[in-house]
Order: sequence, then structure tokens, then C-alpha cells
Amino acid sequence: MITCYLRYEIPPDKLAEFEAYGRMWLELVPRFGGIHHGYFLPSEGASDVALAMFSFPSLAAYEQYRKDSAEDPDVQKAIDFARQTRCFRRYERSFFRPVLPKGP
Repeated sequence: MITCYLRYEIPPDKLAEFEAYGRMWLELVPRFGGIHHGYFLPSEGASDVALAMFSFPSLAAYEQYRKDSAEDPDVQKAIDFARQTRCFRRYERSFFRPVLPKGP
């Protein structure tokens, strides 16, 4: 399993737009075989940072998602929404592998 961690820098006055953007991706990632773990919006502390995490069974599955999603009209809508609203300034993407308890 591979988990993608996204850290966004968001304008504080675009929080509602960013939340709408995130809700789009909550439905899109599972369509391509991933598990979305959610978006995490500012509450206390820094008001210009938001996070998101989603997982795929492997890096190869993630790469296939990137390829397949590039042609999807709903993905294009989400990308266009972000461009039009400027709901984030930039993002960083990192990948992690979980350490999970061993089964019986």
C-alpha cells in the first residue's frame, strides 16, 4: 500500500472554495481504485494549511490512477474549479507506506 500525503497552502479567505474542491476529490479517488482518507482543514494554529491523504494498493496502481484520471471529465472539472477559484496557492506531495499490525 502507498499513501499520498498532500499539504496545501490556502488563502484563508478561500476556505469554502477549498472545501468544495476537496469534496470533489473525495468522490473521484475511489472511482479510480483508491481510498480517500479525507481532507483536513485549518481549525487551530496555522490558518493557511490544509492536508489530504489517500491510498492505493501500490505505486503502480497510483500511476495508473494518474494516467486514467487525466482523461476524466469530472477530474477536469475539479482542476478547472481550482484554477478559477484559486483556492490554493501551492501544494506538496509525499508518499508513505504504512506500518500496520501483523495479522493472526
